[in-house]
Amino acid sequence: MSRIFLENAAIIATMDPDIGDVKHGNVVIENGRIKEIVHTIPQEIDGKRINMSGCVVVPGFINLHHHFYQTLTRAYPDAVDTELFDWLVSLYPIWAGLHTESIELSTKLAMAELLLSGCTTTVDHHYVFPAAYQEKLIDTQVGVARELGMRFVATRGSMSRGKTAGGLPPDQVVQDESRIIEDSRRLIESYHDPSPFAMIQISLAPCSPFSISPKLMQETANLAEDLDVRLHTHLAETKDELDYCRRIYGCSPVQLLRKTGWLSPRTWVAHGIHFTDEEITILGDNRVGIAHCPTSNMRLGSGIAPVLALKSAGCPVGLGVDGSASNDSSHMLMELRQSLLIGRLGAGPSDYSVRLPLELATIGGAQCLGRATALGRISPGYAADIAAFDIMDIYHSGAIDPIAGLILCAPREVRHLFIAGEHIVDRGKIRGLNLPSLVEQHREESDRLVQSLGISDKG
Repeated sequence: MSRIFLENAAIIATMDPDIGDVKHGNVVIENGRIKEIVHTIPQEIDGKRINMSGCVVVPGFINLHHHFYQTLTRAYPDAVDTELFDWLVSLYPIWAGLHTESIELSTKLAMAELLLSGCTTTVDHHYVFPAAYQEKLIDTQVGVARELGMRFVATRGSMSRGKTAGGLPPDQVVQDESRIIEDSRRLIESYHDPSPFAMIQISLAPCSPFSISPKLMQETANLAEDLDVRLHTHLAETKDELDYCRRIYGCSPVQLLRKTGWLSPRTWVAHGIHFTDEEITILGDNRVGIAHCPTSNMRLGSGIAPVLALKSAGCPVGLGVDGSASNDSSHMLMELRQSLLIGRLGAGPSDYSVRLPLELATIGGAQCLGRATALGRISPGYAADIAAFDIMDIYHSGAIDPIAGLILCAPREVRHLFIAGEHIVDRGKIRGLNLPSLVEQHREESDRLVQSLGISDKG
């Protein structure tokens, strides 16, 4: 039996309404799950003791939307001052040069960033499959997740509608639809664990209405239903997308979901900004989840997602950092803060409470993934996915409410991080990872991608 005692936390935000916040509490972990929360621990124990004094302890954050490969193209000059469609057009030629090593390095670096920011479960939406490297890219990501010990939902993305067919992406990064369905089935059969405590799951994720066909969306929904996996896509991110859907399909993005069998509790969508009141009601009635990506939405000037209205309608809502070429970061704690700030800009401080971002990043994320009975709380029986942030530094000095301070003050790296009871981050160091070496290799790969287009040194 493996037992760990997390001792004397300044405060534990359990996110369990029956327990509430616990001051100077102790968490007992046993065999990868939370056994109990107690106020005192005997002097003589059978297990490992880890000091949490001066720490705010929270459930590990859940990142609902990302594009790991984009860590290689942060702050790209031609994309820094553009909106989504022009941003994509400028970056697609670079992404066409991705290969297996690119995916391995970018996945490892993105996961390392997430781990250091308190994230224990992450989604990645990988949809770029260059012609020469169309197989095994997601297999590579699964291998990295297992190496680092991170809980991972790999979404098998896809693009089938290239530029010559009226889509946005160049033809060299799209795939044949039958090949997409075949590989989706292979990945599910190879890696998907349906358990709510799973370390690896597969979801299906056609990229967006402007890069796929309604036929592929319908076939993907049918496959997800047959194999009982979840569905993910970008939706209603920009007004350009709305115009495209109306011009090409004669309907709105939400109506396209209805036509293709996607209005279902197994679906969660990224962004969800441009909905009518009627569409919000429809999404809520069907319990469609929303990955709110505040930093990306601000970075690209896409708009403010109606988070409170979506939650009120019945949609599960969580947080996503989105790709590191439109954020340009993978820092979950920073995303919580951004959610609060943009939410208050739209709704005001009294309606958008300081605790709401913490709810979105934990309970909301677990709901969107269909794992609310296992993830998102520090409560007996739940997975021992726990983040501990030191609040004794200069950035939190004077913070009267330590949990509010965690959101309002400058985002910091986690002191300790546990996933399934494993001590993954210990005082800023990730178990088994040489971070300086990884960063050096990642920078070299980024340089290779940019220089392959004949672009001069990035500086």
